Amino acid sequence: MWPILCFSLLVGLSLLAASNVQTAHAQTENPDRKIVYRVEPDYPPDLKRAGIGGYVRLEATITSSGAVEDTNVTGGNPILAEAAVRAIKKWKYEPTSSRTKAKLIFHFVP
Repeated sequence: MWPILCFSLLVGLSLLAASNVQTAHAQTENPDRKIVYRVEPDYPPDLKRAGIGGYVRLEATITSSGAVEDTNVTGGNPILAEAAVRAIKKWKYEPTSSRTKAKLIFHFVP
């Protein structure tokens, strides 16, 4: 019973990994503001080669003009987090009347 379950799990995970074409992508937990310009993070080559991936969680403060003013890493690999922060600081959001916060999740898939 266990060998069949383990095999099924491995096949499912392989298919899931193969279906993800992008090596890193971001998901916004609270899409209150529209992103008008977005840059995907550069996957650190050493980590990608070593098969190290995972999730990075960030909180970003966005100015009323739409620039990312500040970021706070709330979880994930520190090296992947640096790549995510570098990317998000280049993002632009639609302007609004006040500052807002966004929670983002970046998924790095080797």
